[in-house]
Amino acid sequence: MKLFLDTANIDEIKALKDTGFVDGVTTNPSLIAKSGHDLMDTIAEICELVSGPVSAEVTATDADTMLKEGLKLAAIADNVAVKVPLTEAGLMTCKTLSDQGTMVNVTLCFSAAQALLAAKAGAKFISPFVGRLDDIGSDGMTLIEEIVTIYANYDMPTEVLVASVRGVQHVVDAAMMGADVATVPPQVISAMFKHPLTDKGLAAFLTDWEKTGQSIL
Repeated sequence: MKLFLDTANIDEIKALKDTGFVDGVTTNPSLIAKSGHDLMDTIAEICELVSGPVSAEVTATDADTMLKEGLKLAAIADNVAVKVPLTEAGLMTCKTLSDQGTMVNVTLCFSAAQALLAAKAGAKFISPFVGRLDDIGSDGMTLIEEIVTIYANYDMPTEVLVASVRGVQHVVDAAMMGADVATVPPQVISAMFKHPLTDKGLAAFLTDWEKTGQSIL
């Protein structure tokens, strides 16, 4: 499963890009606003840092303006995936951009029916928001399982990009279900390689090694 970094913070991307963990980046208007930087400049800089897909989201709500914004975003770099909302206008825009060879990430997906329509519109990625479903008492991971099954039934090429990830277990569950991508904030990636038993075991090994008085170098 691929891991995308869910951030618009350049420093966070730089800190993790050489680890081999980061296969792409997702941004949204909220993350861009939080960064305090210009949208176009930020996307361009991220695209230079990361070779994989970089999602850049439109802000319009009507199809005509969405398409204009999408074309402008796609022109920034070859690895831009234009992000559109899962609305009728968004799916119309997705269809047009996809037919032109542009990667499209359809976001704000909360049902399997929506995901089916996005795939038929030619989306490269579908972004179901598992954390937000959990917040209202639904099981976000059940949605992932449904989408993965539907896409597999018909060999649909749209990749399931698990979004609104709140912790490591969401990532593990997504991988178990066969999701293609999880987009995660930097703190979740950091948490993935940590375990108290790893720390405890390492401390014990080092204590025993110090007793020998030896040195490898």
